[in-house]
Amino acid sequence: MIDKHSLTHHISQQYNAELEEVRSHLLAMGGLVEKQVNDAVTALIEADSGLAQQVRDIDDEINQMERTIDEECLRILARRQPAASDLRLIISISKSVIDLERIGDESTKIARRAIQLCEEGESPRGYVEVRHISGQVRAMVRDALDAFARFDADLALSVAQYDKTIDREYKTALRELVTFMMEDPRSISRVLNVIWVLRSLERIGDHARNIAELVIYLVQGTDVRHLGLDRMREEVQRGGAERANVSPKAGDN
Repeated sequence: MIDKHSLTHHISQQYNAELEEVRSHLLAMGGLVEKQVNDAVTALIEADSGLAQQVRDIDDEINQMERTIDEECLRILARRQPAASDLRLIISISKSVIDLERIGDESTKIARRAIQLCEEGESPRGYVEVRHISGQVRAMVRDALDAFARFDADLALSVAQYDKTIDREYKTALRELVTFMMEDPRSISRVLNVIWVLRSLERIGDHARNIAELVIYLVQGTDVRHLGLDRMREEVQRGGAERANVSPKAGDN
């Protein structure tokens, strides 16, 4: 098992610092990506093309952060040859930055659609669905990053569970918008842009789930990908019981 105190258990203070630094860089990248998602959705709903362009402009910075973190992980692997929980941390970080970068890409796509819709000058059908689903997806991204920061497998599990809700609501919104386009063919171009926005939001939810699964792997030492929610829940509960059993009793030093 791993928790936030495990990063400082090495004799080498330099090694401790390296692990904490790469983890901090991941969380900083996560904060920037989270802001990018928020700004992209705000730009769409408020028809703010200037804010949408800012979202697009920041994509290069996110890509550079991904490269920097990758290099840090490789250096630690080469110099420290980490094992056990340290190795899981480096693997989890190196995989999470991929999902964060892809969340950034999807945010950029939303910003691009926002600019197109601003140019068309008319709010299309589907903004209610965008507002609703985006709120849920943004909460997933925030909670996945919080789970990583706190080594919180229970919070990570809740993120993974919520992904099913997003998928279901996305499919419902898609059916409604397709029906609307069939009834009003003049709306096809505008509504298609909204459908692509919803698709990007659904993918952002998928990437948030991926990060949550990596948090569970980091904390539990079990790869929960492809296990299904029931098995995932069992693993988290098992890990919680094990952590409770090894926790120091009251009065222990």
